[in-house]
Amino acid sequence: MPTPIQTGLLAYGMSGRIFHAPFLAAHPGFHLRAVAERSRKQAAELYPGIISYDSVSELLADPVLELVVVNTPNNTHFELAKQALEAGKHVLIEKPVTTTTAELTELFAVARRHSRQVFGYQNRRWDSDFQTVRQVVESGQLGQLTEVHFRFDRYKAALNVKAFKEEPTTPGSGLSYDLGPHVLDQALSLFGQPERFHKTLATNRPGSQVNDYFHFHLAYPGGLQVFVSGSLLVADAGPAYVLHGTQGSFRKQRTDVQESELDQGMLPTDAAYGLEPAGQEGILTLVLPNGQKQTSTVPSPRGDYPDLFEAVYQTLVHGQPYPVREAELHWQLAVLEG
Repeated sequence: MPTPIQTGLLAYGMSGRIFHAPFLAAHPGFHLRAVAERSRKQAAELYPGIISYDSVSELLADPVLELVVVNTPNNTHFELAKQALEAGKHVLIEKPVTTTTAELTELFAVARRHSRQVFGYQNRRWDSDFQTVRQVVESGQLGQLTEVHFRFDRYKAALNVKAFKEEPTTPGSGLSYDLGPHVLDQALSLFGQPERFHKTLATNRPGSQVNDYFHFHLAYPGGLQVFVSGSLLVADAGPAYVLHGTQGSFRKQRTDVQESELDQGMLPTDAAYGLEPAGQEGILTLVLPNGQKQTSTVPSPRGDYPDLFEAVYQTLVHGQPYPVREAELHWQLAVLEG
């Protein structure tokens, strides 16, 4: 195997601890070399030998680093990723990669000038539940799709303790830029660029100044209507995925367990990692030629965030196309900007 890719994290909060460090440490193609930790030095507790820099600028000055994970607040993604690219590093950037299409265009231009790669971290493509949806759609069992609903709901009436997430003048604040990129990316990766779209935002939590509800209506050629929604005031969430077609319907709860398992300390190398509990299967209802309905359950594959890091590795080492394409990121931001 080639020499592992020397990698650094720009932060070691929840995202660094849960969504990045465990995978970089587990994949033999990466070496988790460094992290930026301004105050609390925690990464070394789980990753002995990791270099803890006091600032992002110190980390970016490390000549050994090849790949930098930009997992900082949304409004900092563009500037920090640009600095990393200009320092000669590839970048893996949390969603949203930037907050505007203009920034995204410039970022990819900078990457090309420096012969470096920009990777969008859209991990929800590798959720077990969404992988099931993709399998059902690609199987053709539903016939021609007519109506699709993707939802990402939570109940969090209290304002976020991270003040920047509740500040309306901060670029990338609000639920539309927090959970919106997840479900938009899922829809766009499955159905492509819409013919037209309509955006609705609302603010419902007491004291909130940013949107905590979003609804995007994506219209496609042939009559397919896709509805992408999310809310912070849903106490009893319904199905996260509902699909209707000319030959049947499919519904599935949001059942991926990877985030909760990682938060509890499970490693992605654990044999039980990413497996949905029994009883969480999707429900497929098909209309038979005689008009009768046939209902069956559809089990999910294992949730597979490790495959995202494998895709990054394959691009950097073997030149394989990265599945989250530049065009898809542009489509996403065009909808978010609305």
